[in-house]
Amino acid sequence: MSTHHLVRRGIAPEWVPAHGRLAGATGYAAWSVVDAGTPAVHTGFGLGRFDPGGSVPAHVHSYEESLYVLQGQVVVQTHGEAVRLGPGDYGLLPVGVPHSLRNGGAHEAVFARMSAPTPRPDHHYDTFVVPELQHTEPLAADVRDPRLRRFGHLDEAAMDPALQTQDRLAVSASMRTALLVYSGITVRMMVDSDLGATLSTMFMVEYQPDGVAGAHDHPFEETYLIVEGAVEATFDGRPYRLEVGDVAWAGVGCVHGFRNVGDGPVRWLETQAPQPPGRHSYRFARDWEYLQQKLHQGGAT
Repeated sequence: MSTHHLVRRGIAPEWVPAHGRLAGATGYAAWSVVDAGTPAVHTGFGLGRFDPGGSVPAHVHSYEESLYVLQGQVVVQTHGEAVRLGPGDYGLLPVGVPHSLRNGGAHEAVFARMSAPTPRPDHHYDTFVVPELQHTEPLAADVRDPRLRRFGHLDEAAMDPALQTQDRLAVSASMRTALLVYSGITVRMMVDSDLGATLSTMFMVEYQPDGVAGAHDHPFEETYLIVEGAVEATFDGRPYRLEVGDVAWAGVGCVHGFRNVGDGPVRWLETQAPQPPGRHSYRFARDWEYLQQKLHQGGAT
């Protein structure tokens, strides 16, 4: 059976200091999980780590980039605007937008980073250093602030179905704050077309103890970073137990499914690239197996 998936354990991430394509970076290292050295075409995914005082100079990408902060403070600087991202904050950097990054606090900062499509080594990783941006006073990420339409925040209340009624919502009830709940599974969209993304999505998924997703595949690539609990995941017929810090990637056509194997919820950050089509984004194996059975019973060949 051919395999088209990756699983990397978070217990020993391979941190590599920034190199030539980010000349001028200080106190910054990256763990590249999904890149041009893997079968991925549409996805680049990994973690970034800033030491106190660390920074990355102004640059642009010819790909779309999304960030999600796991710990510490990361300041994203663009022309005349800076946003301070803390744990649970996320944001989008569209293609060609000049930006710099810096540690905004006194402690180490770690964030997840998604690129779409996959950065290419033979094209300078599709990253180009540009003239430095003047630092401005950073604002806090706020989904309701019209100046910060590409940034938002995710907390425990945002994943609680009981807190999603109009009278209890902490923020405006738009598609960006809508909660999708089905079969013991909760999904909160973060980076999507409403935020301005065109090449990718990023969202948080939570499975309750009875949460199960049957075998299926997609016409796009998916990446999963486990942030809480444990899940039994099956990719290409191979079972894995994924725990906090582990990263998995499923390519186009990789049949996969999930089952919560803990006593509490399991939660992971998920990305998709390219963006799912309007129809047929899920292909459940059981539906087509049912058709095969019906055809066999009817004597079809």
